Amino acid sequence: MHADHGRTIAAILRILEEAGRPLGSTKIARSLRVVGVDLAERMVRNYLAETDRLGLTENLGRRGRALTDAGRRELAAMGAVRKIGFVDARGEELAYRMTLDLRRGGGTVIVNLSAVARDRLDDARRTMQTVVRAGLGMGRIGRIDGEAPGAAGLPASEGQAVISTVCSLTLNGLLAAAGVPTLSRFGGLLEIHDGAPRRFTHIIEYAGTTLDPIEIFIKARMTSVGEAARTGCGVIGASFREIPAVALPRVRKVVERMEEAGLGGQVEIGEPSRPLVEIPVGQGRAGLIVAAGLNPVAAVHETGIRTENRAMARLCEFADLEPLV
Repeated sequence: MHADHGRTIAAILRILEEAGRPLGSTKIARSLRVVGVDLAERMVRNYLAETDRLGLTENLGRRGRALTDAGRRELAAMGAVRKIGFVDARGEELAYRMTLDLRRGGGTVIVNLSAVARDRLDDARRTMQTVVRAGLGMGRIGRIDGEAPGAAGLPASEGQAVISTVCSLTLNGLLAAAGVPTLSRFGGLLEIHDGAPRRFTHIIEYAGTTLDPIEIFIKARMTSVGEAARTGCGVIGASFREIPAVALPRVRKVVERMEEAGLGGQVEIGEPSRPLVEIPVGQGRAGLIVAAGLNPVAAVHETGIRTENRAMARLCEFADLEPLV
C-alpha cells in the first residue's frame, strides 16, 4: 500500500472513530480537508468502497459508513511512527476549531471522555466532586451520560456510562481567540505541596508521543489527585505551556473570565524570562501551568474504579455542559 494511500485510509477511519456515528462521503470529505487531505467526494467514495471490501467500514445506505470492529483494530494497530507528534497536532487542530465566546457564553469547548461502570457512577461522581471543589480540574462543569457505547471512539461497552470533562486545551483556544500564541511543551505529573505547585516529577513532551501523557499516568496509577484534593499535598496531572511575556495582562484577563464562566482551575502564571517550578523558559516568554481536565477521573481511578479515558476527544457545545458540584 502506497504511503499516501495508507495515510488517507487512516484519516478516514480516524474521522469515523471520532464521530462515533455513521457519516456520509460529503461530511467525510469536509473533515479530511480540515486535516490537510483534499479529496473530491468521488474519490472519497472510492476509498470507502475499498474500506468496505476490507471489512473496515460498513455501508449503512443513506446513513453513511460506520466503523467496524475490524476497522477499530486496524486503526489501533497502525504504526506508531505515523502518529509521532499526533497529540501535539491534534491539540492544535481542536484549539483552532474551538468557538467558545466567554462574553456570550456560547460556542464549543474541547472535552475529554471517560467510561466507567454504570453501577459505580454514584461513587465516581462523589470522588470527582471532591477534586472539582479543590480546583484541581478544569472548571466546575462537565457532563455525565448514562450510555457510553459509540462515544467518539472511546473504548466502552454496554453497562458503562460516559463522563465528559473540559480539556485544559480549551485555554489554548481561548488564548488564540484573544491573539495570544501558546506553545504546549509537555504534560506531566506535578507535585503539590500545601496546595501550591512544587515541581514536575515526570514529563512527556507532546511533540514526541502518540498518546496523551495524562492518559498514560492514569493507567499506570502514578497520580494521587484524591490525596491532593483532601490534604493539599499529592501528585496531579498538569501541562506546561509558554506564552509571550508581553501578553501576560491579556492572559490573566482570559483566566479571570474562565473562572467566572465555571472553567477555572489550578493555573500558575510565571514571570517574564524566569523559570516556573524549576522549568526554564525562553527569553521574553513566561511559563504557564494548567491542571489536567482529567484529574477528577484520575482520582476515580485511584479508588479502584476502572476507567477508560480519551483526552481531547472532541468538541462539545458549552451549553450542553452542566455543574458537577
